[in-house]
Formats: sequence, structure tokens, C-alpha cells
Amino acid sequence: MKNLYFLVDCNNFYVSCERVFRPGLRQRPVVVLSNNDGNVVALSNEVKALGLPFGAPFFKVKNFISSHDIAVFSSNYSLYGDMSRRVMDCLGRFAPEMEIYSIDEAFLFMRGMRGDPVEYARQIRDVVNQWTGIPVSIGIAPTKTLAKLASRIGKKDPASLGVFALTDRACVDWTLAATDAGDVWGVGPQYRDFLRRNGITTAAQLRDAPDRWVRRAMTIMGLRTVWELRGVPCIPIDELPAPKKGIVSSRSFGRPVERLDELGEAVAAYMSRAAEKLRAQKSAAGSITVFLSTNRFRENEPQYSNGIACRLPVPSSHTPYLVRIASRLLARIYRQGYSYKKAGVMLCEILPEEDVQPDLFSGTHDTERGRRLMRAVDHVNRDMGRHTLRFAAEGSVKPWQMRREFLSGRYTTRWDEIPVVRA
Repeated sequence: MKNLYFLVDCNNFYVSCERVFRPGLRQRPVVVLSNNDGNVVALSNEVKALGLPFGAPFFKVKNFISSHDIAVFSSNYSLYGDMSRRVMDCLGRFAPEMEIYSIDEAFLFMRGMRGDPVEYARQIRDVVNQWTGIPVSIGIAPTKTLAKLASRIGKKDPASLGVFALTDRACVDWTLAATDAGDVWGVGPQYRDFLRRNGITTAAQLRDAPDRWVRRAMTIMGLRTVWELRGVPCIPIDELPAPKKGIVSSRSFGRPVERLDELGEAVAAYMSRAAEKLRAQKSAAGSITVFLSTNRFRENEPQYSNGIACRLPVPSSHTPYLVRIASRLLARIYRQGYSYKKAGVMLCEILPEEDVQPDLFSGTHDTERGRRLMRAVDHVNRDMGRHTLRFAAEGSVKPWQMRREFLSGRYTTRWDEIPVVRA
């Protein structure tokens, strides 16, 4: 029996989500754009083969996209988030210990693995694809760092059929010798350049570096990475990620915004989202920051940016109260005569909600009635789709919303956008 880590990575996740509900796109090149349809942030394999670079500004590659009949989509975060939840729910059936690493990645810890791990991984891959329509690649190894590397090979090597195991010593040696040290999980650009200056260019050379030198040059975290490359598990499964110490909610506007009332709607909407995240981790915020800025790339226009912070008398996660405070802060930094491109809010001094100590002068938001109201709002929006219930301060028309001209349907979270099949 062996203890093994499986890293499950969804292939071209944003593109795959769009293809689930449009089967006609499965052989067609597809790209997904960033906020405000600014840059290309997801590419299908067909687009990669055409040579379109990741992050290319959309306005610069429009003609290229049109000439190659590439399907274009705006980022549909409601769809991607719900599809991610479905994939993770499916993966949770295959392992008692799981760490959701990102929206499209999860580690599974197989304690005392029996049988053929590759065959079991292929079973996982088939079930996820059957139940969700999302193709995944799976890397298998005795450590999380090696599993990361194995997953990337499984994704790129067609012969692996989406599953690759780094469990054989000879295979590990060969793979590390062929891997750039900068491609190792946990080695950032600065460490990559540092290692190259010291003659370490491959993952194998990094694995064989002296412990004392690694500890001195790359701290204890670097030493853990080296030990993981040697097959010694040093990074355990984190089943319950630590609560965030700061929450930021911000977007660029779809068009320039000049009026205070429109800025106020945007800030209220961002605060509502931030407060929802705060309650999801059962926390409360002790301070608020509101910020705004003009478009710094338009040098011919007057420029202005500012931010303001406020410490709350009692930490809170009550949306109406936080929105009211944020609106007052916005009014203090707003200046007429500027075209604003971006605004946002940040919640800081976050602590567990059970540690909040109310005082005699706390408002109604600190009562049990206020907490029940927020739980009810979150429950409805979770079951019926985000923004089913929203606060009036967020506005209804929202002309300031980010530009998403190629937005697909929110097929899994909106009753009125459920796909219709015509036989």
C-alpha cells in the first residue's frame, strides 16, 4: 500500500465550460476574454496551435480571430464557479481527503492506495467527464510537488491519455532532468533567476542541491520543495483553507463613469459581494477601505486616484451597514469633473464572527435579527442564483457594469437561462 497524491486539473477550464453547453464548439477554436473583454485569458488547444498568445489584447487580434473563425466568449464567472463546484463535488466521492487548490484544480490524498493508481485515476477522469462534461488531467506522485509536475505532463502528452504517474524512481529521475527548475511548483521568477546564476537549471539539479545551501538561500519553504522533489512529503493536504485576512472586490467599468450616484451603485455592489464572501468564511471585518481611479492610460485626460479607510466601532459582516459606511467614504474622496475607470472596496482586520464583542451602542445590524436576515439573503442567492435578492443601493440598470459583449448563458444558476433542446 502507498500514500499517493492525485492532482486533478481541468483542461482549458473556461473553454471547457462553454463547450459543455455548445457541443458544436468541441472541434472549433475558442477563446475566453478577461474583464471588459480586454485580453485573451483562455485558449482552446486549437487556438494555441494557431499561435495566438495568452494575454493578447482583444482589440489587436480581432482580425486574426475573425479570419480563423474562432469563437469568442466573455468571462462568465457565474457559470465557471458553479461548474467548478460540480467537479469538486464529484471528486470528493473518490477520496476521503481533498484540497481544492483553485477553481480548476484539486489535490486528492489516497492514504494506503491499493491496486493500480493509474487505472483508478482513469476511472476518476471518466466519471468527471460523464457527470460534468469537463475533461481533466491527473498527475500521480508521492508528493504534491511531483503530482503538480505529473499533471502537466499528463495534460501535454497525448500518449498518457490524461493520466501520468511519477511513482517509478527511474521515471522521476528522467522527468526532473528534463524539467526546467523554474517550472517547479513553488519556484517563482526571482528564485528561478537566482538558481540559474548559481548553475542550477534543471529540477534534478535543484533536488540534489545541499540542504544547508537551499535553506540559507531559499528559506524553509524552498527546502520543503527540494524534499518534495526527493519524494518526501512536506506539504500536507489543507482540507480547510485559512480564512482570508483581507477581501477585495473591484472591477473596471465598462465605460467611463463621472456621476457620484453611479459610482455609489458600483461601490454598493462591490461591498455586497465582499460581505457575502466575508459571511461565507464566518468572519467579520473591522475596517473598510474605498478607492477609485481614472484611466491612467489616457494621458490626455485629467488624472485622479484616491482611497480612504475607516475603522468600524464593531466588526461586522452586515451588508446594509457596510454599504452605508462605504457610501459615506466614497462621497469624501469623490471629485467632480473626472472620468473614473475603476472603483473598489477592501475589507481588513478580519476576525472570526464568534470573537466579535458588541458594545452598548451597536446598531441593529449586530442583533440576531440582522444576522438572520443576512443568512436568508445568502441562502436565496445560493439556491436561486446570485443577485436573485440584492440591495436597492446596487441599482438596477447598472450602465457602469463591465463590458461583456460575448457573454454566454448562466445555464446552471438561472432558471430563465436554462438551455432549451429542440428535438
